[in-house]
Amino acid sequence: MKPAPQFDALANSYDEELNQALAATGEDKEYYANGRVRWLQNRLKELSQQPHSILDYGCGIGDTSVLLQQAFEAQSVLGLDESAGSIEVARTRHQSSVCNFMTLAEHTVKDPVDLVYCNGVFHHIPVAMRDSALQYIFRCLRPGGWFAFWENNPWNPGTRHVMAQCAFDADAITITPQEARELLTNAGFQVVCIDFCFLFPRALRLLRFLEHSMARLPLGAQYEVLCRRPVI
Repeated sequence: MKPAPQFDALANSYDEELNQALAATGEDKEYYANGRVRWLQNRLKELSQQPHSILDYGCGIGDTSVLLQQAFEAQSVLGLDESAGSIEVARTRHQSSVCNFMTLAEHTVKDPVDLVYCNGVFHHIPVAMRDSALQYIFRCLRPGGWFAFWENNPWNPGTRHVMAQCAFDADAITITPQEARELLTNAGFQVVCIDFCFLFPRALRLLRFLEHSMARLPLGAQYEVLCRRPVI
């Protein structure tokens, strides 16, 4: 999980820091957050899946938790993060009867969920702790439940530039798609597909209609590994 002291200090300036780093792409954090959720929504729809309970692992200040609830009309969304400062902001902005937030220290795995979403978290987790983090997520999922693992693509030069501008990415150890597949498989997940998204910056937005057909090419700024916990 993300180093708590670092993200506690940035909780109130997170949006500003991220948008500043993303400025070179011509888009802001909302564009990418909406794009990830929409991509996941379409993939699960193709698979005739409709999650009702969702866990947002490494939810930060909670913006994406709300997007997930709206996209899937989920009955419950739980946002988890190591950073108490981030969770405090998330509760202030987004707490509701459907969306709840807590720190990992406060959470006990009791009721398995249909879907776990995770974006840009694992490059902050020390390499030696990644397996245990995945085992935790595995336990949070019901058998047959889905895990949407989003990470930054280190093969994309634009991604490397954006991460170099982010104050909170100073400690990042990036993960290649092959490494992600191996991590997830070793943790017991069944990998269904790997998609690469966000190929074109705003200056080339007229080409974005090509992105769906190019999703299997390792070119996009981010990638999603969609996988599931086996039924048996």
